[in-house]
Amino acid sequence: MLLHKRGAAAVVLCLGVATGSAAAQIRPRFVNPPGLPAPHGYSQLVEVPPGQRLLYLAGQVPLDSAGAVVGGTDFRAQAHQVFKNLRTGLAAAGASFADVVKLNYYIVDMRQLPILREVRDQYVNTAAPPASTLVEVRRLFRDDVLLEVEAIAVVGRTQ
Repeated sequence: MLLHKRGAAAVVLCLGVATGSAAAQIRPRFVNPPGLPAPHGYSQLVEVPPGQRLLYLAGQVPLDSAGAVVGGTDFRAQAHQVFKNLRTGLAAAGASFADVVKLNYYIVDMRQLPILREVRDQYVNTAAPPASTLVEVRRLFRDDVLLEVEAIAVVGRTQ
């Protein structure tokens, strides 16, 4: 019986250690490894802890809920609408921009990048920014759409 209790104590101790280390990393880890160029407004690597739920948001464009383009030819206004749409999509799954680990941007004019960064920084966590990819494209699905942004977020534990 004493041997059994020792075994049980060892198991409890091991479980306590395992639970403690798992609890230490319940949020994604944002990393900029040495040897890679210093990023400006994004992270080079995001490590997602085991058991986290991933959300994939389709590319959002500057359309309102009625399907009308917002902002006309104003890139800043379009960018704000895109990020509002992303926020709405995230909220529908119980997430926020704090949960975003990756953003993919498609823009038709790379000269708009400073405006995109300015708008983005009003929504994302700039202390631990998501990993990102930016691509200039010739055209999006409509001529009046100037950008599209996709997002991946990590939310809570899987069930």
